[in-house]
Amino acid sequence: MVRSIVAHRYWGSPGGGQLVCASAAVALDNVGLEPILTGTFKFDPGRYVDWYGIDISRFRVYTLMPINIKAFGLWTRLYMWRPAKKVLDNYDVKALFIDDETYKPLVRYRSRGLRIVEYIHFPLEVVVNPRFRGSGLAYGEDPYIMERYGRFPMNIYWSVFTRLLPRYLRENPFRDADLVLTNSRWTAGVVRMVYGEEPVVLNPPIPPNMTIVGSPKPLSDRLPLVVMLGRFSEEKRYHWVVTELMPRLVKEFPSAKLVIFGGATTRTQLGYVNRVAGLARNAGFGVKVINEGNVINELDEEHQVYLRLNAPRAEINEVMDKARAFLHSTINEHWGIAVAEAMARGLPVVVHRSGGAWSDLAMNGEVGLGYEGVDEAVEALAKLLTDEKAWGHYSGKSLGRVGEITFDKFVSRLSELVKRLA
Repeated sequence: MVRSIVAHRYWGSPGGGQLVCASAAVALDNVGLEPILTGTFKFDPGRYVDWYGIDISRFRVYTLMPINIKAFGLWTRLYMWRPAKKVLDNYDVKALFIDDETYKPLVRYRSRGLRIVEYIHFPLEVVVNPRFRGSGLAYGEDPYIMERYGRFPMNIYWSVFTRLLPRYLRENPFRDADLVLTNSRWTAGVVRMVYGEEPVVLNPPIPPNMTIVGSPKPLSDRLPLVVMLGRFSEEKRYHWVVTELMPRLVKEFPSAKLVIFGGATTRTQLGYVNRVAGLARNAGFGVKVINEGNVINELDEEHQVYLRLNAPRAEINEVMDKARAFLHSTINEHWGIAVAEAMARGLPVVVHRSGGAWSDLAMNGEVGLGYEGVDEAVEALAKLLTDEKAWGHYSGKSLGRVGEITFDKFVSRLSELVKRLA
């Protein structure tokens, strides 16, 4: 039996990296390379059917530790190669799919015929290497990194990680791997900035359990809702939306309302929820925070901003099917799975003119609307809230674009790329 490895640092919760790796496992299996899944902590492969509609439970699993914990997520990057090495030492493995840069100890297995496929979500070197300061993406400049690791004691945790990283960080993916992939044209450009070469762009797929609607309700049958989706975190810029964008939008369209769906399970995330709610109230809006276990039943006159925590997919879809526009306010989003999910419901999208959400989902304005400043964002949203012709145009464009990034097309393309490595 000829086998392959799919190595991911943490399989235990749903996210973009887990979706890509589960899809890669199916692709490798399709070309006759039975995948073995390796990771740092124990996980339940059966959950992937619920999360994505992808069955990976039939594949063998090797993990470094026999328990599942959520702590030390950053440090899992440093040791994810260990279980993969154990598999390489005990099985006939022809291909390794890995979505992290920390596989230096595995590069030597290429001399035995191993083919390495690296999938770059974002080049870590930009964050940790001082020569990229000033790019807006380095440590001290990226709001997500600073929110998590910028203050004591997490800055110590980050410092230890960066000191240990060179032991395990491969030197150059274009020399150390046989195939280098990435999630968007924008990320490919960042990789080129680091290494002088561009990887092959393979957009993450829409999960197979994510229904792409056939006939979205027309604008006239929808409520004046703007929807957002993503964890409650600083880099999502919900604070900017409620303090800068919404006050201007309601002047243009007084009945407009905002619904933010977001994950909030940690102290930092819940603190950000309270901050956004307070800022919205200070801006003069009625705010309703809806916790896990409750649902958004009806929108009322009293509230203009709704913060919905940890909502199930069915509820998110239901509200998206009533809304008129989807807003994404993150700057330099590497890909933007939330944007793709909204497009699958036939929603027109408004995204910042940066990152993969702009280059590969909105397609630089061909498929979705873009903005840089608040006035442009308000203008784009007002257009979608009121202009039936524009709404129908961009709704159709959204559905056409996500039809190109289905799970089946991802698996088919990756299968072909792996076959060429033989």
